Parts: sequence; structure tokens; C-alpha cells
Amino acid sequence: MPAPDTIQQLVERFQRNYAEYSAARYNETQLRVDFVNPFFIALGWDVRNEEGYAERYKDVIHEDQVKVGGATKAPDYSFRVGGTRKFFVETKKPSINLKDDISPAFQVRRYAWSAKLPLSILTDFEEFAVYDCRTRPNKKDKATTARLQYLTYTDYLERWDDIAAVFSKDAILQGSFDSYAEDSTGKRGTQEVDKAFLQELERWRNLLARNFALRNKGIGVQELNFAVQRTIDRLLFLRIAEDRGLEAYERLSGIVGVEHTYQELAKLFRAADDRYNSGLFHFKTENDRPGQPDDFTLNLSLDDKVLGDIIPNLYYPDSPYEFSVLPADILGQVYEQFLGKVIRLTTGGQAKVEEKPEVRKAGGVYYTPTYIVDYIVKNTVGQLLEGKTRQQAAELRIIDPACGSGSFLLGAYQHLLDWHLDLYINDDPQRHAKGRPPRLYQDESGEWRLTIDERKRILLDNIYGVDIDPQAVEVTKLSLLLKVLEGEQRQQAEMFQERVLPDLGDNIKCGNSLIGPDFYEAAQMAMFDAEERRRINVFD
Repeated sequence: MPAPDTIQQLVERFQRNYAEYSAARYNETQLRVDFVNPFFIALGWDVRNEEGYAERYKDVIHEDQVKVGGATKAPDYSFRVGGTRKFFVETKKPSINLKDDISPAFQVRRYAWSAKLPLSILTDFEEFAVYDCRTRPNKKDKATTARLQYLTYTDYLERWDDIAAVFSKDAILQGSFDSYAEDSTGKRGTQEVDKAFLQELERWRNLLARNFALRNKGIGVQELNFAVQRTIDRLLFLRIAEDRGLEAYERLSGIVGVEHTYQELAKLFRAADDRYNSGLFHFKTENDRPGQPDDFTLNLSLDDKVLGDIIPNLYYPDSPYEFSVLPADILGQVYEQFLGKVIRLTTGGQAKVEEKPEVRKAGGVYYTPTYIVDYIVKNTVGQLLEGKTRQQAAELRIIDPACGSGSFLLGAYQHLLDWHLDLYINDDPQRHAKGRPPRLYQDESGEWRLTIDERKRILLDNIYGVDIDPQAVEVTKLSLLLKVLEGEQRQQAEMFQERVLPDLGDNIKCGNSLIGPDFYEAAQMAMFDAEERRRINVFD
């Protein structure tokens, strides 16, 4: 099939005015409007959303507006089908040499690898490169590393069938894209983001556990597990908030190299308590907050070199992770594997990480795939919501009595967010944007979004969970809090005088859903020591 007339015209125009387009003054925004948008429109994509689809159903999301620290913190285009990402496109101005420059290639691979996408595209229209994004990116990689295809604009007319056979919307719908990805993706040396991130978390746990145990003599095993888990959770939360534009970029990295780094980190954690609320940062007693404040972890000692190792590896170019596109379900799946191990203390007081006995007996940790979560949520929560009003929806109580890292609760919460957004948009969105408090607001691109206040209300009204493992409870809270902030902008978060996030202490509880408090009244309880009673962890 010959290339469409549009492509022929684009190629001729680029060739005719090559000197102008390849000059440094010709920028990315001009390139996207003049060439990239019409290129993908010719491939059948509704680049400008002329169909008027709601945000989550758009073919193409333009994410170039998300900027942090002067750098783009999201790919220029996200191409989707039914709201599911299929591939990213990262654009550069034609004056940049994409064939040999390592930085643009590393950038697009980093985005797609973090989002667990198999393929993505780097282009300046003059050049068009397809990358296998299952290979973990490294800042020292050559531009040719993991590159599956490289074309120039002079190839478009002759190779149009090849391009359309993989990247047209029809190719996605017919499965050709997935087949190409499966056939083309090299298996040797590949490491998907969830496995790599799990290894990274485990490395941090070892570093923190050993040093906390070394520098804080007499620390108990429960306290050690708590301190390590909370430190990792807090570091991740703040780093993800940076990439989402809610925290100043490189705020965490700014404390590296400063003497008494852990004390400086404690200051950032306390500032986060004032800003975000949430049980993740809870350091002082307050009348309206559930749970006991953490007056323990910030008073521990930790060598500067430990944080000097961990924190720089969270940032470009040392980090292969782009947290602004890292899906919440991947974080949950990684944590579920991570929680299969626990820190023990030897008789000499040294920290050692081991598999939990129940995990060892079961042969490992198994998590529920996202598509199964989505299917079950759609056919339970989805059916319960049919025909409901907002007031009736607020009365629904959704509980997972063994929530683990929160995969089902995340799925249920996302479904509720989507349902409420559709409800308000279809019922005079302007009216819902003027309420007190407002339920909707319009972002910079004019799209309607739920306010943080409304996202908090839905979470507190509808979502509940219990797990016997205290670390799993904290991970579920972390995942839900990150979901509250997903897609938010700093300006929106700062509209409210109150703290941005809710405290989930009354919604996500730690306990054994199968054993009630009357168990302690039984005569056989005399058989159990204090540690065994703690492990049983009864729950009303």
C-alpha cells in the first residue's frame, strides 16, 4: 500500500526546507505541530481527540506539559487503546543527532522500561528509531543499544507499509503490534522493571538493616523491621512526588554529602508530615489523628554513606527508573515479593534477611495479575455501582480482609474514581467545579479531573482493608496514597489549606481476619508466649 498523500507532502516539505528545520532555533513544539502530529494521524490515531473522548479513553495523551526542574518528566506522547498504554513517542528537534546521541535514546528507553512497555519510538521526523524497551537502560549505553529499527525521512514512502504494520491503530487492534514486540524483543540480557526494582529494594533493605543494627545497639527485631520499611517507604514516596511535580525536584538528593545526612532526611520527613498528613509521616500527637505517632525511627543513628549510596541511584542519569510513569500496580507487585522476606537478628546482633517461614513453605510469593484484578473489580464493584447516585455510592463499603500489598483495593479505588469522574462530567461539570468543596477542576489542557479533596473523600468513604502483616498494611497505605496523588499538579495540591492526604489509620488495619479477640479468653492461651500471641494478632 503506498504512503498516504499526507506523508508524501510532509517528506517533500521537510526536504524542501531542510536548512530551516535542521537549524537549532526550530524547536520541539514546532516539530510536533508541523510533522509528528500529522504523521501519526496518517497512522489512524486521533491525535487531537477530535472524537471528544474522556481523558482516560483518549487515543493519545500529550504529556509534554509535565516539567520538573526545567526538564520534561513525562514522554511527549503516550499512545493508548481503551485507556491502556501501548507505546511512547519521545520527540527531539531535528538539529539533534538521534542516530549517535546516547541521551535521547536513554531517555525514551527509561520512560518505556519504567512503564513496562515493550517498544517505543524516538523521532525528530528526520530520523525515526524504534527501541526494544525490555532491556534495562544504562546511562553508558550506545544509541544503538536495543534499537530495532532506524529510518530517515527519505525512507518513509518506501517503508510506509512496515511502519503501519506495527504502529498504526489498526495494527494495535489486530494484534500485529504485540506479535512484532514478541518476535523482535531480545531475551538475552533483558530484565523487566519489576524484577530490577525488587532487586534494588532488597539491596536498600540490606544496607539499612545492617547499619541500623550496627549503630543502634539493643534494637529489637520488630523495631528494626519497622524502621527499615518506613525509611524505604518514605524515601520512595518523596521521590515519586518529585517526579510528579508535587515536590521540588532533587530535594532529596540535596542532602547527600551533607554531614549527618540522616538528621537532614528527618527534617524532610517532618516537613512532609506538615504537608501530607497520612500515617506514613506521623511524628507528633494530634487529637484528630488515629494511631500512635512514630517517635522512634527519626531518633536512630545511620551512617551517611548508606544514604549516600541509596539516594543518588534514584536520580537521572544513574537511575533507570522514571517514577512519573511507573504504574501503581507494578509497585504493588514488587512490594508483594519484597514482603516475602523479613529481617532477623543473629545472637551477635547482626541483621540478616530471610524468607518468611510461610513463604518458604508455599514455595514463594504469588501476586494476582492486573488483568484478573480488573476483571473481578469490573464484575463486582462495577455491577454494584450500576444505577447508583453519588449518595448511594458513598454508602458502599469495599473490604479486602487479606489485602497484602493492596492490589484489589487499588483496582477498586481506580474504578470508583473513574465512575465518579464520568458521573460529574455527564451532569454539568461546571456545577461540580463550583461546589463547596469542588469535586472537579480543569487541568492545563482543559481536561476535567477529580480534585484531591474528592479523591480523598472517595478513598475514606469506600475503601477498607485488613492484613495480618504490619508491613503489608503499610505498603497498602503507601500505594493508595500514591494513587490519590496520581496525575496531580503542584498548583492543585496547594489549593487547600489543609494537609493534602488523608490518614488511613481507620481504613487499613493490621490484624488476623480469621481470629477474634475472644481467642485470648480461651484456656489454651496459657500455652502461648508473648511472641506467639503477637504473631496470632487477633482482630475484631
